[in-house]
Amino acid sequence: MPALSIPKVFSRLALLACLASALSASAAQVDVAGVKLEDHLDLRGTPLQLNGAGVRFKAIFKVYTAGLYVGKKVSTPEEALAAPGPKRVAITMLRDIDANELGKLFTKGVEENSPKSEMVNLIPGLLRMGQMFADQKQLKTGDTFTIDWLPGTGTVITVRGVPQPDPVKEPAFFNALLRIWLGPSPADWKLKDALLGKSS
Repeated sequence: MPALSIPKVFSRLALLACLASALSASAAQVDVAGVKLEDHLDLRGTPLQLNGAGVRFKAIFKVYTAGLYVGKKVSTPEEALAAPGPKRVAITMLRDIDANELGKLFTKGVEENSPKSEMVNLIPGLLRMGQMFADQKQLKTGDTFTIDWLPGTGTVITVRGVPQPDPVKEPAFFNALLRIWLGPSPADWKLKDALLGKSS
């Protein structure tokens, strides 16, 4: 069998390199209900990894995808709440929804999962978040928003790539939001398990 010519060897090597690149790129993302979530990301200079991701269902309807990013993998709500450094909850809408209604659902989730003794300190942050959602009017399918905890800055909510003003500085506020999904009465039990890496 004749040896491959040099140009053919290089073209095959180039093809293999392209395939390897494509495979590594696809391995760096997780597909959740058609939404691509990065397996790793950089948040203000800190590398974070996707701890888990899933879908929030209401009855039989898919409402949004959610992904939890932390510096080091966690498997319990307590570990997630206590994890040091920046954290992120990334949400992508899977249906159109009234933004004000979603804000009310989040507030209800905080109330149902926070110790009563903490609620009085959470009210200013909840009012600010409620107003932010009311200002958005509507979130459409494909819209994204993130809830970030940034030590020294506070909780920053970014809607469609635009950071909202006035971060809430108290760590308790971010943890109260995180309990919407990881608390004792979570928004969706399957999503809670998914965020903690307990299901695909």
